[in-house]
Amino acid sequence: MYGALWRILPGPVWLRIVILVVLFAVLLWGLVTWVFPWVDSLLGPQEGTVGP
Repeated sequence: MYGALWRILPGPVWLRIVILVVLFAVLLWGLVTWVFPWVDSLLGPQEGTVGP
């Protein structure tokens, strides 16, 4: 799968690396912005107490 992604990216090696880093950053931003809060709302509040 990664080989196929590498082959379809345009440009020289340095440009491919830059494109992959940007895609990875956008993916992480999307997960933190929309997916993780949505999953957290499905799980509900969790009671956490620390006892003696």
